Amino acid sequence: MSVSENGVYTIKQVAEATGLSTQVIRKWEERYSLIVPDRLPNGYRVYSEQDIQLLAKVKTLADQGFPIRQAADMAKEEMEAGTFISEAPTLEMPSANDNETVRKLLDSGAVCDEIELNVLLQNAYLELGLAPFLDTIVIPFLKEVGLRWELGEWDEYQESVSSLVVRDFLVQIRRTHQYRNDAPILVTACLPDERHEIPIHILALKSMMKGYKTIVVASSPAPGAIQSLVKRLKPAKVLLSASTSVPFKKNPGLLDELDEFAAAQKNTDFYIGGHGAIHYAAHRPINTLKVTNSLDDVFEDSSGK
Repeated sequence: MSVSENGVYTIKQVAEATGLSTQVIRKWEERYSLIVPDRLPNGYRVYSEQDIQLLAKVKTLADQGFPIRQAADMAKEEMEAGTFISEAPTLEMPSANDNETVRKLLDSGAVCDEIELNVLLQNAYLELGLAPFLDTIVIPFLKEVGLRWELGEWDEYQESVSSLVVRDFLVQIRRTHQYRNDAPILVTACLPDERHEIPIHILALKSMMKGYKTIVVASSPAPGAIQSLVKRLKPAKVLLSASTSVPFKKNPGLLDELDEFAAAQKNTDFYIGGHGAIHYAAHRPINTLKVTNSLDDVFEDSSGK
């Protein structure tokens, strides 16, 4: 009788089921305490169906761009809550190994060559245009940077230099963009204590391509800062993001506060997304905030309140 017929699996079977290498599975066990496999008398690891589900969930989140540690925390939270939130389909991106520009970026990031990183990003942006640049260069590059850091192939300095160069380049694109005088304002904001910043800048650029003048409130704004800015600017839309559940753990009443504030802003549409926000809001009553992880929902809903 094979091991899997008893509801347990060898590490090779887990690797085949999840698409992860045995090396990655062991590293995730050691670094994140994600799973604790049992041991047979001969010392071999054996895994449960739940272990496979957790590993697969982390891989899905990592493929969407989340750091592995954050993805592991999210998966464990959902498992403890007794449910996994299904993920919205993502675009099929070319592998870093199939993309010459991404390979060159990784080579430059490995030696922390900021000038070459900027030159490569600039050339790709000019050649491809903004949307393909984000989808085929920026997102795959950042995903591979995070993976190399998580596996210990890159140190924190290599990861930090590469990420910051990309962030600053995205900010530069947005700041030099010419807006129409009558362009509607769109505010994108991380929630307080939320530090997953680069997705906000990508979100702002994609909103910019829809004709909005975008204002970014990035990493961990002070409590009340978002509300003050919205009152002053009176934007057409506000996109709030929480990739983790940290903002809601720090302030359990935050979602209610934001919902009440949104209700009072009669000419502004409010949206909240990100895995942490969607997970937290799943079983809580919300009256005004629109929960979504799709920009299509935001831009299709253009009629206002």
